[in-house]
Amino acid sequence: MGYRQAHTNIGKSAFTWGTRTYVMGILNVTPDSFSGDGLLQDHQGETPLARGLRFAAEGADILDVGAESTRPGAAPVDGEEEIARLIPVIRALRQATDTPVSVDTYKADVARAALDAGAAMVNDVWGLQMDPEMAPLVAERQVPIVIMHNRSKPRNAAQEERLGGRYIGVHYDDLVGDILRELCAQINLARQAGIGDGQIIIDPGIGFGKTVEQNLELLWHTGALAHLGYPILVGPSRKSFIGYTLDLPQEERLEGTAATVAIGIARGADIVRVHDVQAMSRVARMSDAIVRRDWRPWR
Repeated sequence: MGYRQAHTNIGKSAFTWGTRTYVMGILNVTPDSFSGDGLLQDHQGETPLARGLRFAAEGADILDVGAESTRPGAAPVDGEEEIARLIPVIRALRQATDTPVSVDTYKADVARAALDAGAAMVNDVWGLQMDPEMAPLVAERQVPIVIMHNRSKPRNAAQEERLGGRYIGVHYDDLVGDILRELCAQINLARQAGIGDGQIIIDPGIGFGKTVEQNLELLWHTGALAHLGYPILVGPSRKSFIGYTLDLPQEERLEGTAATVAIGIARGADIVRVHDVQAMSRVARMSDAIVRRDWRPWR
């Protein structure tokens, strides 16, 4: 099955699906990001604005700004605090670059403030299920939305000091079938609210309410999501299923992430969401040369 829409406009950029893999760079503005990159100024003195501009230069097609950690067991952040963290960064990015900015939030009030500040896309890790005002907002603003599958529950989160949090004891009757069915229900929520097919991007939710083994299986079966007809985003970067598979802490997961990005692209991903933009842009470019039979440079 092909795409329902050949392309999607995100900000000033047109994304033509099936031509190449697009790279989404992760900009965390949290004090407790699982990847350790969330402080407003890192140990090298790099601010989120500087990091975002570096990501754009390294090949990021979208900058995804988030202000609440989604690692297993993370404490929630109230909307006011999330807005206070996000808005200065989004405004600064919009003034400094034309690279479209996405806001990573499941709260409608936060998304509204971010869109007002210049964000051009919403990345909702709860796929419109957490806040009933999110779908009407996205429909009203006519911006793209990433609808992610998510079965995360605090009782299933287990912590390990060296490798971080992971999910255990999560049951699926049919992993891929259940995810497809639940994503279809989320897509129906979007369409009933007036969100157009051209605005919808789907994400299988690697790392969200899946065990290590389920994440590995889901990544291999990414292509099954193509039957829904929407572009596919995958976000395996530095996640704990890589750490537990390789017995490595998050700062040593570059090669594991590269493998998951390459496999994700081979299995049908249209966008990869990553922390290490320069390295993963190169992985995506090489993967595209093989998978899409096109060796020509992107830029």
